Amino acid sequence: MSDKTNVIAVLNLYALAVDTQRWDLFNDAFTEDVHADFGGAAVWTTLATLKRDFAAIHSPFNATQHVTTNHNVTIHGDTAHSLSYVHGRFIRQVPGGNMFESTGWYDDRLVKTRGEWRIVHRVRRMVWWGGNPKVLETVEGIKVEHKLDSLSAEATAGRLAYLRAIAAG
Repeated sequence: MSDKTNVIAVLNLYALAVDTQRWDLFNDAFTEDVHADFGGAAVWTTLATLKRDFAAIHSPFNATQHVTTNHNVTIHGDTAHSLSYVHGRFIRQVPGGNMFESTGWYDDRLVKTRGEWRIVHRVRRMVWWGGNPKVLETVEGIKVEHKLDSLSAEATAGRLAYLRAIAAG
């Protein structure tokens, strides 16, 4: 397979890992020193804490479904950048409705380590949400931030690593 195909496979593996709650698959998706920024206080700087916290956050859900599309990938040596879109759906029985869904994007930097691509830096932002926000409140005392970020505004502000990578050639 080509490097681009392998990068896309890693991006898709993340969604499978989350939706099956197979956190061991994160070992094949992320580096040990991953920096994952999901907005606000939702930032992780190690694979171990990402796996631990994602297990706690996601275990109360009856089901989740992450669809990742529009994979844009550029590769320069052993570094790749990707921008892809995500639509996530979360199901959990709570008062006020059992579903929350959102759309947004992932802005990723990957590195090739021992011949395998891994995400070393991920930024996730949301552009839309609907449903019951209480569905996402799976950890006692932690409220989920529902800040919306326009992709065009992020691009204009120069905050998209993928666009900087393709501009650099």
